[in-house]
Amino acid sequence: MSATAFAPTGEEVITRAIEVKPETSTPDYRSADEFREYYEIPRTATEIIQGSFKRIALQFPDELLHDSVPIYRHLKSDLEAAAGSEAAPELYVLADTSYGRFDSLDNEVAAQHVDADLIVHHGHACMSKTYRMPVIYVFGKKTLDVEDCVSKLAECISSKDQPKRVVLRHDVAYSHVAGHVINRLRGALPGVTIEYSRIPLRLDPSPHKPNAVAPSSEATLANTEDGDGADAFDQDNNPLILYIGGESLGLTNLLMTHASSEVYSYNPETRSTRLESGRANRLLMRRYATVQKARDADVFGILVGTLGVASYLPLISHLRSLLSRSRKKSYTISVGKLNPAKLANFMEIECFVLVACPENSLIESKEFMKPIVTPFELEIALKSEQSWTGKYVLDFERLLAEHDNEVPEETADQREDDSEDPDQPIFSTITGKYRTARRFGGADADSPQVEGGTPSAVVLRNQDNTVATLSDSAAAEFLQSRSFRGLETRLGEDAPSVLEQGRSGIARGYANDKAE
Repeated sequence: MSATAFAPTGEEVITRAIEVKPETSTPDYRSADEFREYYEIPRTATEIIQGSFKRIALQFPDELLHDSVPIYRHLKSDLEAAAGSEAAPELYVLADTSYGRFDSLDNEVAAQHVDADLIVHHGHACMSKTYRMPVIYVFGKKTLDVEDCVSKLAECISSKDQPKRVVLRHDVAYSHVAGHVINRLRGALPGVTIEYSRIPLRLDPSPHKPNAVAPSSEATLANTEDGDGADAFDQDNNPLILYIGGESLGLTNLLMTHASSEVYSYNPETRSTRLESGRANRLLMRRYATVQKARDADVFGILVGTLGVASYLPLISHLRSLLSRSRKKSYTISVGKLNPAKLANFMEIECFVLVACPENSLIESKEFMKPIVTPFELEIALKSEQSWTGKYVLDFERLLAEHDNEVPEETADQREDDSEDPDQPIFSTITGKYRTARRFGGADADSPQVEGGTPSAVVLRNQDNTVATLSDSAAAEFLQSRSFRGLETRLGEDAPSVLEQGRSGIARGYANDKAE
């Protein structure tokens, strides 16, 4: 019987073969020049030399690993030709992606292990602002039939009642032809205002504002070439959005964050268009059900899903403060790339909050035993009134900005003071029953004292060698509820055993085994 998902063997991890499926839209290179042009080798080498970078980390998603060695060789050759073999910068290929397959920012930590001063990310990227070091993006140049794309998108626009504003979005792999597409669309639809924001090919940490964030998938609509687009998010002036690309997490996030706008997509592989907006309601309904599960939770785990996205540390601090004010217990956990086996080890946690880049924030896998929500969904779940307008936010900076501008809600202690019965049962829409919420922290928390007079969730064992039950520790409460709490010491209860010669050899045949 093979090992289950919750008990994998170490040998299986080492010997497991990784199935790499190359991108179907990646061209079949007929020459080295086509390969160099697709991966923009000359541009990458030029930016490295001009930036005086000395140690460069190259990152590839799984589907581009088959091209990592040729890219390394071509780039190394160009750098040696420009700077000389002895003065050429050193190149390193990052071995894995710790958190998400599209997130180059999480590998900033891996890049720091070799003292790299630059990351060159190949393939799709979430385009979140870097936290520690600059990143050069090489998206690749996927093929696109511009004429067919423009004609079918123009047909979608013409079928509507002359929309006020149209915004063009696309997968990052079509950045090289986006300018051509926008010019053709404006020529084909002279009476329609079409807005577009270019995707940068390089992101640098701000020296003055280390937590400043570049335009994300939400904020990009507000920064256009035709104007400032200040009313991009007005409820009464929602733009019609055109998206070029196939099924992806980027498209899903676009539908979630702009549920009130109509979104038409063009798939370059199938050369077909379709209305995507109908999916947004179903996506929001599923997320709303997850929010209701979070409302029933009293113990939360804050999952650190990124170590490179700017503002992730202030956001974690904000979540801790938010949970503390609501008298919820929180644990901060860094587990790397998520899987059900890792999270199943934290049985006392009732709901997880994932702090990750926008394209890795939505987790809807049914394999996880406990619900996983985004920071925005947590804010909704902790509100006293169950109200959700359909607005959805994934950007860290926008979440923090809205929190700074809003009027602070009354704390849990204030609500309890105004309430006649602080232990009043709460109705759960998931179970259909009333429940009594557990409260942690606060001035009246009955926490035991340790040496020094400060409260702590970790105390010494008592006279019976058992862990004392703590009213403010969810982990200790869960441990007391378990039938097995670890091996018993039984000090002074058992007589010492006589020393004997043990077995020698390996398990399949010890040296002193008796033949049957």
